[in-house]
Amino acid sequence: MTPLFGNGPAPQTRIIIAVLLSVCFMFVDHKLNGFEQVRVYLNSLVSPIQYAANLPQKMLYWSSESLSSRSHLLAENQKLKESHLVLSEKLQRLAILQRENDQLRALLDSPLRQDMRKMVTEVMSVESNPNSQQVVINRGQLNGVFEGQAILDENGIVGQVVSVGSTTSRVLLITDHTHSIPVRVARNGVRSLAAGSGIYNRLTLSFVPHSTDIQEGDLLVSSGLGNVFPEGYPVAEVTKVRFNESLPFAQIVAKPIAKLERIRYLLLLWPTERKEVIKP
Repeated sequence: MTPLFGNGPAPQTRIIIAVLLSVCFMFVDHKLNGFEQVRVYLNSLVSPIQYAANLPQKMLYWSSESLSSRSHLLAENQKLKESHLVLSEKLQRLAILQRENDQLRALLDSPLRQDMRKMVTEVMSVESNPNSQQVVINRGQLNGVFEGQAILDENGIVGQVVSVGSTTSRVLLITDHTHSIPVRVARNGVRSLAAGSGIYNRLTLSFVPHSTDIQEGDLLVSSGLGNVFPEGYPVAEVTKVRFNESLPFAQIVAKPIAKLERIRYLLLLWPTERKEVIKP
């Protein structure tokens, strides 16, 4: 049979053209942010597919719950879950910060930190790529979500928003191998950097000198450096400390406080200065 497109370019030529176009597109996107608005549109186009993919799970939850309770109990249960998240966030903030920061700010005659805007969101899907730990949530640009926004569960920090669509957003978890978060030891204030390992229950502390006072069981909280994660929220607990003088730095492993492998309901936080632009 005679091929329909026998006079087209050779396969090697097609590959070269495709590679050149890819390099051009990556350069325009990385250096000139030429596709930033296109990504927003593409995320918006993908949102209906994500909702459709999440529909069977939604129907399964609805069916199982409707067998055991009535509709007004479901609504009450949802409100209680949201209230639990909000109260947990307040307890995390008060347990560490209120004891020390309120006294210091009073001594310095500085105003107390204003309460942050919060919004409950739900996980729609989990990234299937084993090399990337991301989830998709059901809040987006229409809700005031922005890239770099901090997100947590009832136990501690979960991650940050890395991509925003109209009604959905993508969240990078703190254990992703490309992610790191500035932390400090709650016991003595020692600062470090907790890097993701690609495993849900493992973080590693980078560039810690052998003389650093860090012990197993120490609680690591966000330091507030970098202006991404607010200060004082639980991040991880130190589970392994090894000082090997043949290595330049200590080997320290920590376990995230947040239950990253089974998150469902999460809490978005807004800095005080962004309050006026948040849509209800």
